[in-house]
Amino acid sequence: MRGRLGSLGRVLRTLAIENYRSLRRLVVPLTSLNVVTGANGTGKSSLYRALRLLADGARNGMVAALAREGGLQSTLWAGPEQIGRAVREGRYPVQGTARRRQSIALKLGFGSDDFGYAIDLGLPQETGTAFARDPVIKRESVWNGPVLRPSAVLCDRLGGFVRVRDDEGTWSTPFPIRDYDSMLSEFADPQRAPELLSLRDRIRSWRFYDHFRTDAGAPARAGQVSTRTPVLSHDGSDVAAALQTIREIGDGAALDAAIDSAFPGSRLTIAATEEGRLSVQLHQHGLLRPLEAAELSDGTLRYLLWVAALLSPRPASLLVLNEPETSLHPDLLAPLGELISQAAARTQVIAVSHARPLIDAITRPGTGAGEAGRAELTAIELTKDFGETRIQGQERFDGPVWSWPKR
Repeated sequence: MRGRLGSLGRVLRTLAIENYRSLRRLVVPLTSLNVVTGANGTGKSSLYRALRLLADGARNGMVAALAREGGLQSTLWAGPEQIGRAVREGRYPVQGTARRRQSIALKLGFGSDDFGYAIDLGLPQETGTAFARDPVIKRESVWNGPVLRPSAVLCDRLGGFVRVRDDEGTWSTPFPIRDYDSMLSEFADPQRAPELLSLRDRIRSWRFYDHFRTDAGAPARAGQVSTRTPVLSHDGSDVAAALQTIREIGDGAALDAAIDSAFPGSRLTIAATEEGRLSVQLHQHGLLRPLEAAELSDGTLRYLLWVAALLSPRPASLLVLNEPETSLHPDLLAPLGELISQAAARTQVIAVSHARPLIDAITRPGTGAGEAGRAELTAIELTKDFGETRIQGQERFDGPVWSWPKR
């Protein structure tokens, strides 16, 4: 199988979600730079959380994450299996059928140029256990290319067994697997399934940033240990080290430009103590001394955190930002939007936002890597229809091609 492996495509082309909260059946087209927007309650947070669930699966944490949300029953689509024309026209009330026609299933998947992946979770059959909220994995597949085809399947899991296809197309003897373990974690090794190993490592490189803390006790306001930090932590606790790392081994000019764009005439330095601690210092025109992190406004500190995340010297394969506009002054949204657009030249970006000024800044022509190297942009506006999240302008059958593996 080594000969087939090649290099993983950097960009996800399709994200598919079925029966997760308001996402009854959603197939999302993706490019290098993706902006997800919509009114409150249209499903933006659910889409973000679905992506996080997929990432949890690569660390064998999807089942536990669903249990923390209240179990599968609490996260499943709460509406009827089908919404008929009479219901949509108001001639008949919304109600479920006396008997389900389909199995209860929560499905998540994605397709890239090189590989696709899907997982299907259902209700456990076991009784008399203290872990009744844990769903079980019914089906899991990895295949070549963005769209599932039987001949392209490389690794396949049905119930409690996993099969791997070799270079000649022959399936291995089925390997047993526990119903709560993902094959991404249990069968990812260089000899047995190198595709799973590469796919798992790629998913584990995804980064999620969501609502940095900037209160008086926030970790980002304290001094930090002096160590090279090419990737900002999820809570921003190492922001000083991350910014200094950008200065030394990353794009220091872009860092200076980001500061000057947001705070004209200002400059950023990182102070180091003899005890090996680092602290942020913002020098502003007219002040006799720099401002320390503890003195910065919430919005200023939050902007510095986004700068550290977006200018990382070690780009992720996927960077997902949830409402980055939170607590920012309107004047900071345009510089932040430009940073996000520029980041998409180095990594795939999905930004979830409802702030029109930020969205306009991200999508405005002339930002990013220049017109010749500008990242391809996809704007995704979510709407609600009878409680179901839909993509504005996308009819039921005109979205990206997608097929789920059958149970």
